[in-house]
Amino acid sequence: MVIKQLSSEPKKLFLIDSIGALTAAFLLFVVLRNFNEYFGMPERILTCLSVIAVFFCIYSTTCFFVIKANWTPFIKVISIANLLYCVLTIGLLIFYYPQLTTIGTAYFVGEIAIIIGLVYIELNVSNEIEKNRIVKYKND
Repeated sequence: MVIKQLSSEPKKLFLIDSIGALTAAFLLFVVLRNFNEYFGMPERILTCLSVIAVFFCIYSTTCFFVIKANWTPFIKVISIANLLYCVLTIGLLIFYYPQLTTIGTAYFVGEIAIIIGLVYIELNVSNEIEKNRIVKYKND
């Protein structure tokens, strides 16, 4: 249901992604850095992750306002970028695990789970758009 709806309005997917990236950047840079004793991830790492999230937000916001057609390659770019962000975060989670608190570990596992869910939706929307385009092309 969500995949079909977003494949007919892919612009909304970029809005969702940009809001998510902005939220992540805020949480990482403002909340986690200022309450680091409760999370345990080094501040410089939180800063780097928040900068990445800001770039994702800018990309998705730009796509939301600028792209008018041929959404698929742009959706694939952000979904792959999100997936790579998850891989990076998993690596950092493993590397810094000894100094992370339970809350810190829970935050990053939760963030990864949400992003993986978004990646799943993005890739399926991309495939649905392609499938619909092929069907339309064959019918024309």
